[in-house]
Amino acid sequence: MEAFTESVLHVDMDAFFVEVERRERVDLRGRPVVVGGTGRRGVVAAASYEARAYGIYSAMPMVHARRLCPSVVVLPPDHHKYRAASEQVFRILRSFTPVVESLSVDEAFLDVRGLRRHYSDPVGVGMGIRDRLRQDLELPASVGIAVNKFLAKLASEAAKPDGLRHVPANESLAFLHPLPVRLLWGVGEATHASLERLGVATVGDLAEVPEATLKKHLGEAAGAHLHELSWGRDSRSVVPESVAKSISVEETYEHDLRGKESVEGELLRHANRLSSRLRTAGVTGRALTLKIRYADFTTLTRSVTLETPTDVARDLYRAARDNLLGKFALDAKPIRLIGVSMARLTSANAPRQLAVDRPAKWDDLADAVEHVRQRYGSGSIGPARLVGDPEREE
Repeated sequence: MEAFTESVLHVDMDAFFVEVERRERVDLRGRPVVVGGTGRRGVVAAASYEARAYGIYSAMPMVHARRLCPSVVVLPPDHHKYRAASEQVFRILRSFTPVVESLSVDEAFLDVRGLRRHYSDPVGVGMGIRDRLRQDLELPASVGIAVNKFLAKLASEAAKPDGLRHVPANESLAFLHPLPVRLLWGVGEATHASLERLGVATVGDLAEVPEATLKKHLGEAAGAHLHELSWGRDSRSVVPESVAKSISVEETYEHDLRGKESVEGELLRHANRLSSRLRTAGVTGRALTLKIRYADFTTLTRSVTLETPTDVARDLYRAARDNLLGKFALDAKPIRLIGVSMARLTSANAPRQLAVDRPAKWDDLADAVEHVRQRYGSGSIGPARLVGDPEREE
């Protein structure tokens, strides 16, 4: 029995953060809603399609979004809730096929070539996935189906919101060539300007430009890359269980921070958030990086490699405070953003040497703290130093 010709699916949850919130608040359905920072410097993390109709989009400053739509409902993000919903989504995707490549918490490629015995065509698979997500989780998704990842991704964009688009192999170029060239991977502002000077507006226009001409104007790599895409070619396979290279947390503050004490307090908060994310992902790490952006937008990073992998907030805080914080001029100028990230990740189940400077009880305490947070919410428990700011987002 032959496999499907169009065996690649791109599943993209629609306005994921917003729709997760709407599961609990039906009064938000049909209304313009955004999730993001509620402060003066907050940005939009997700926007409902009702909000997008006003021109609101992700990464837009929240003050601008409010000006575009004064009636928009603004919700602070709850990343624990979104990660839990994401796990539910991926459990459903993997119940169809084990060949699932995660791109983010709400987006994945699937290779469904092995499902021919269960479905007559890939459209049936896509419909089945959308039905399960809607029925089991009350979440909408858009699905693109095509012969490769590039075309499947474009197809899911064409299917939004809450739709399915199947691009048969023999219709790939008919689907691709009328699209704006700006939709292609790798076409940013500078590349787009160069293509406009060549008279290129659509992907079809791009396909008519000789590859040698593209290489001359865009460079060897970019020219070859875009030439291949213009003819719908993408040789990448779906790689299951893609492992994140790093996990990070950061925050841009409504009011600039000043002085070592306030920075240390935020560092402690970030260490707890990072610990929670590492434990949710089931990984530990060794390469710890601290990022600080000053009010003038100067951004510096400093890193340290730990002797043993960890996911414990106390270890993260002490390592950042003792090894990295002193490398920044904390009193020289106001601080706009602080971020902490962990790389060189390994499975939390991998054998690891016990740190000599702390007893094993700290690991047990971290386990207990994370259990409480998973059950009662991210703000339910934390260091005493952070108590007293109930409106602060975690």
